[in-house]
Amino acid sequence: MRDFVDGTAFNAEQGNRARKLFAAVVLAALDDAIADDKKYGNGPEQIARWARSRDGREVLSCAGIDPNERVVSGLMEFVSKGVRTSVALSREESERRNAAQQAEAA
Repeated sequence: MRDFVDGTAFNAEQGNRARKLFAAVVLAALDDAIADDKKYGNGPEQIARWARSRDGREVLSCAGIDPNERVVSGLMEFVSKGVRTSVALSREESERRNAAQQAEAA
């Protein structure tokens, strides 16, 4: 008997991979805006301009992020903090692990 792969599961996996790819584009846009902010002082305005553009809205939507003004404000705030995405994500992950370890120990 032939193996049968569920088309729905395959499509869902493809969708998840596509979302992750677009999320990586969003992270790259944030890093570019942070670099612009350090160099020119206009990072938050750059990320807002990108997020409000047709391409930016499309990328955010494909990443599973609703491209509304609240999101734009959050992106601007993130850029203004000046912490690169890789550092922010690794710090967040390490804090989450430490909290879980402390909860286990208690």
